[in-house]
Amino acid sequence: MTPAAASLQAVEWLVRLQAGDCAPEVEQAWRAWRDSDPENEQAWLHVEGCMARMRALPAPLAHGTLARKPVHAQASAARRQSLKLLALLAVGGGAWLAGGEEQARFWLADYRTGTGELRHIELPDGTRIALNTATSIDVRYTGDQRLVTLLKGEIMVATARDPAGRPFFVQTSQGRLQPVGTRFAVRAGSEATRLGVFAGAVDIALLRPQQPADAARRLQAGQQAVFTAERIGAAGALPAGADAWTAGMLVAHDMPLADFIGELARYRHGRLACDPAIADLRVSGIYPLADTAQVLDMLARTLPVDVRQTTRFWVTVVPHRQRP
Repeated sequence: MTPAAASLQAVEWLVRLQAGDCAPEVEQAWRAWRDSDPENEQAWLHVEGCMARMRALPAPLAHGTLARKPVHAQASAARRQSLKLLALLAVGGGAWLAGGEEQARFWLADYRTGTGELRHIELPDGTRIALNTATSIDVRYTGDQRLVTLLKGEIMVATARDPAGRPFFVQTSQGRLQPVGTRFAVRAGSEATRLGVFAGAVDIALLRPQQPADAARRLQAGQQAVFTAERIGAAGALPAGADAWTAGMLVAHDMPLADFIGELARYRHGRLACDPAIADLRVSGIYPLADTAQVLDMLARTLPVDVRQTTRFWVTVVPHRQRP
């Protein structure tokens, strides 16, 4: 993990721990995160130092504990703004040149979700957006366009007709999408974007097409494709249940266990890994994303695997071991 990424995670933990309803499990997860990587511990100490220098926030955090006193709404808003400034401080200096600026934008986003969180919003024009785990977006409506920038994560968009006739766009770091009366999902990565169209159609315009023929393409309902800034991959069929995450479910159809665990890990704090020896085992079924511990228990009962828990937040799925 880069220092900038660790620092931003440290700020995220600070925000969660400052919440008045912070549960003991959250503090346990925070401690596990600090212990999992020396870079994380260094980042936490750095954030503590930044916080101590910000007069609008409480004094330095003593002995790793945080005050959780309820605050007035206005004071709470001021604190959130201060924490955004803290995120900028945490990735200051040379980190801006190493991608820290882009990561800080996640923290300054108009809407965002934490790990394992699912959020549904409705924009002023009636467009509905579901934000999957660890997702952030910016929304900019002007007189001539409606623009949603997906900074990180995954969204499902159901567009509404605009009385003013303004076109609607979704922007990622690889290109711009323009829907045609549609419902579609976008998942943004650092190198590529995945688009799935569930209704209507969506036009893809690349950021840096290598060939004129690659500059744009239209996907129809039932299709999905992955694209980079330079090229658009072949269109394929959307698998059944591809939108199940919007209802808090994960649908697997003969999915390799390694891929399944990789998906499940997106919804958990800490580390979740799969032993390479069982990576090709197949998983099928419908699983609740709100209870990943239950999902792991189901795997252990239906596949020849064991769930090894070094701590609650450091978990590895390993081959089943016969006990004498």
